[in-house]
Amino acid sequence: MSPQPRGYPDGVDRPATLADVAAASGVATSTASRALANPGRVNAITRERIERAARELNYIPNSQARALTSGRTRAIAVLVSDVTNPFYFGIIRGTQQQLKAAGYTQILVDTEESDELEDGMLHKLRPSFDGAILAASRLTDRRLTALADEVPLVAINRQTRGVANVFIDTPNGVEQAVGHLVSLGHREIVYASGPETSWSNERRWRALVRAAEGYGVKALRVGPFAPRQYAGAAAADAVLHAGSTACIAFNDLLAIGMLARFRERGVDVPGDVSLVGCDDIFGADFCNPPLTTLTAPIEQAGRTAVAMLLARLDDGAAPVTRQAATLPTHLTVRASTGPARAVTTAASAPSTPPTPPKGRG
Repeated sequence: MSPQPRGYPDGVDRPATLADVAAASGVATSTASRALANPGRVNAITRERIERAARELNYIPNSQARALTSGRTRAIAVLVSDVTNPFYFGIIRGTQQQLKAAGYTQILVDTEESDELEDGMLHKLRPSFDGAILAASRLTDRRLTALADEVPLVAINRQTRGVANVFIDTPNGVEQAVGHLVSLGHREIVYASGPETSWSNERRWRALVRAAEGYGVKALRVGPFAPRQYAGAAAADAVLHAGSTACIAFNDLLAIGMLARFRERGVDVPGDVSLVGCDDIFGADFCNPPLTTLTAPIEQAGRTAVAMLLARLDDGAAPVTRQAATLPTHLTVRASTGPARAVTTAASAPSTPPTPPKGRG
């Protein structure tokens, strides 16, 4: 007689089931299910016995069957605006680590900076996940609030009434950046704006205006620009046209593209223009010159969002579940910012025209 195949109990040519694992470990099927899905809810000795039986039987959980019987898929959708943006690498790592530790699968979705795609993918994939994490959602407040009533979700970098969120406090970092630039003698600061649909973009601009007013300096805005490196050329040209000596860019990718354009045009950074980025992505310190930027606990944001979402899934919509978390940012000063160049104005020297930055065309 041929040996019984591993994972096929009783000589039956089929995969092992949860009932087989329960029978082999001497417990009820419901106990075996809890031990494998929520290990913390079963005592250690029983759990080890069930896990050993599952390994010996080569038991593989069927997520679809589990969803039908329990209503839970043990999967979480994580939606990001641009999967190629290094900012999201940290969020994805943070969510993946936290979900894996909790026994969940991560479904990663790139929404390509599109609110329509974001909305559509949430509906299309809804049967496949228990909850969602939206990083830098491009949805309107009204649509996001409506979705939060339909789907358990947590938003990262988005504060909307009634929606659980993890807020990376870049506006405070922008205020720090303005103070840093003012201390270097800059009296006019340009904001290179990101996408119009970006909630955080508007908050950063408002923070810049607020800080500029407090310091008695001028704030200008150029853009909007795509939050990608290729858009840096247009952003750099706009900053040079504005004639300002300092710029805060929406994100590091845009700032890195601006550095390349400044170099191409012979503009010295920071001698002619000081530049500040946002996010402190991988590579920001490898630029020429290394980029002054706002450093944020990005991985922590991903982990915190998962913890909040899983607490909501376990407890339902209980009011005790935390609904908001704010993570601080700080300015990391590198070589892309320096003292303001001397600017001759018509008021101070009426016979001498203003001197443009080197390389301005």
